[in-house]
Amino acid sequence: MGTLSTAPQPIASDIASQRLLPRESPLPMAPGDLGKNRVSERVPAPVANTMVWRRSVILLSTAALTGAGGYEMYRVLQVGGITVLEAMVLALFLLLLAWVAFSFSSAVAGFFVLLAHRPDEDAVASGTEPPPIASRTAMLLPTYNEDPHRLTARLRAIIESLNATSNGTLFDWFVLSDSTDPDTWVAEEKALLALRQAVGTPRLYYRHRADNTARKAGNISEWVTRFGGVYDFMIVLDADSLMSGETIVRLVHAMENNPTAGLVQTLPMIVNARSLFSRVQQFAGRLYGPMIAAGVAWWHGSEGNYWGHNAVIRVGAFAEAAALPQLRGRKPFGGHILSHDFVEAALMRRAGWGIYMLPTLGGSYEEVPPSLLDFAARDRRWCQGNLQHLAVVPSRGLHWVSRLHFMVGIVAYLTAPLWLFFLLLGMLISLQARFVRPEYFPKGFSLFPTWPAQDPVLAIWVFVATMGLLLLPKLLALALVWTRRSVRRQFGGALRASAGVFAEIVVSALMAPVMMIFQSIAVFEILAGGDAGWQTQRREDGAVERRELYRKYGIPTACGIAMAASAYAVSLPLLLWMSPVVLGLLFAVPIGALTARPVLGKLFATPEEGAPPPVLRRANELSAVANIGIKSALAELRNDAALLAFHVAQLPPPRVVRPDAIDANLAVGRAKIDASDTFEEAAAHLSSRELLSILNDESVLSSVLQKR
Repeated sequence: MGTLSTAPQPIASDIASQRLLPRESPLPMAPGDLGKNRVSERVPAPVANTMVWRRSVILLSTAALTGAGGYEMYRVLQVGGITVLEAMVLALFLLLLAWVAFSFSSAVAGFFVLLAHRPDEDAVASGTEPPPIASRTAMLLPTYNEDPHRLTARLRAIIESLNATSNGTLFDWFVLSDSTDPDTWVAEEKALLALRQAVGTPRLYYRHRADNTARKAGNISEWVTRFGGVYDFMIVLDADSLMSGETIVRLVHAMENNPTAGLVQTLPMIVNARSLFSRVQQFAGRLYGPMIAAGVAWWHGSEGNYWGHNAVIRVGAFAEAAALPQLRGRKPFGGHILSHDFVEAALMRRAGWGIYMLPTLGGSYEEVPPSLLDFAARDRRWCQGNLQHLAVVPSRGLHWVSRLHFMVGIVAYLTAPLWLFFLLLGMLISLQARFVRPEYFPKGFSLFPTWPAQDPVLAIWVFVATMGLLLLPKLLALALVWTRRSVRRQFGGALRASAGVFAEIVVSALMAPVMMIFQSIAVFEILAGGDAGWQTQRREDGAVERRELYRKYGIPTACGIAMAASAYAVSLPLLLWMSPVVLGLLFAVPIGALTARPVLGKLFATPEEGAPPPVLRRANELSAVANIGIKSALAELRNDAALLAFHVAQLPPPRVVRPDAIDANLAVGRAKIDASDTFEEAAAHLSSRELLSILNDESVLSSVLQKR
């Protein structure tokens, strides 16, 4: 094998001219500290003077519904005296009913808010000329191993939409890459150069971070400390985000009008759903989401939450208050905070900055995973992040509503194992009554025997009332559609919208038991010390291989078989009673396969499908012609001098490396290059990690590209 006879030459002769990053304007971020009370004298502007009354209505309604339901459940169980198992069932029922009642109360509040709302009276209504703004805003797009062509297609649509408002010169654009796949990294650079040429703006920048410390939160924090000093606001996008230029301008205008606002956001709508699973999520989010958002905005006020993207954030407030600490202990509870958005909002509010929601603004969009398995994989990471918040809840100085946000997020995942335990206890009581001989005359004096009994008629009414709390908000959202002719037409008419709600309830009811098992497994894995890691999310095809279907849905199916057998052993009526849960588990495999497939039809029609907004239509047009695949990083750099110069310009300057800190992947990669006769041979023998290290080193990269 031959070796290089001459030292590699520098690739770019004029690095400075190729650099596409602005001059750095550092903005220091205060160290994150959950134990230090940083309560500020700053008070955010109130949304309404009746906020105490609004929150009292929600909490008292929750307490009243929980108390009434708990009392009726007690009457069901106390017929023959409450046993230990029945007491456990009652306690679980109270916890779960409180969660349902809380969600119900907030949704009903949203119903009345939207019922009284008139779009033409809205200060931020669409259709009017966007207000003038003067602030400088940075649009940040963090990315991690995403398809760069679709990424830049969506970004181009946003840029064009914003430029159409005549405010485009006030915005700078940053693609902040944390990608670890070498081919994706170089493809991002190529796509960015093409996008910069297409939109004709020099204010479009790209930065690749070799060290992925703290994941997305660390990515944003690194940008703030390097470039944040000259910007008033920033808007953080997700890889699947879309926002209209009008919405962006209105969000910035809302921030300008409220100097105590730290964050303002609106409700992102799900778009571009193709599979049955994603279309059901899209329909449900579009129909029920506005009512739920209006409800939480009504009583959250200036103490809202942050949903992680598509929100305008005051850069100074973020730098002052939102630095995240590392949690003590080992993963999964220790280390970097995964669900960082909740914590960032709470810390900004602790410092006196308001967190606001404009639920009726519109113009904000996102996508959803294409299958139940993809959704569960993302949900597993969210579950770990939310359970980490157990360490954040006791932090000093937090507003009580911020603590409530954390508890709601935690309970959202704990309800799955609680529901499962509730069902298992009910099955155990039934099996005990069927197979265990009762002790009619217990020890001690008793005039009457102890009969194991419950009130079956009252139990049915309690079940019906509980289902009513779950389903009534969906019917109220449907009623809102019925009452507005223009919205009714957007959903395909009252009949089609009603059929969609009925079908959504059925499909969701079949998927809910499977999701309950997945979430229960996730909670148990996290409690046992399992870490979710950081995986790339699938966004297009939801197809699942048969082997993966059987492997992933095996546990839910086994649970369904066990429940069905246990219920049938007691009685056929009990099996019929349990059928809503049992059917979803027994048929988990076909349900998972069916819901992952693309579907056509107009059953789950949404307004954005019938009349796509311009930014969505443009993004889809660009995405349709952007599916060109990702090529070999080395081949791309070898064949494109401009791309090569740009890539090298992004690399940090060489550092003196200590002997004990040598990059093993780089050393092995260099040895493989030296031992190869041709470029093709060297490229074929490099592993992904070795190639990633080589792409970060100009000298070694030059040596491999100069081979014949």
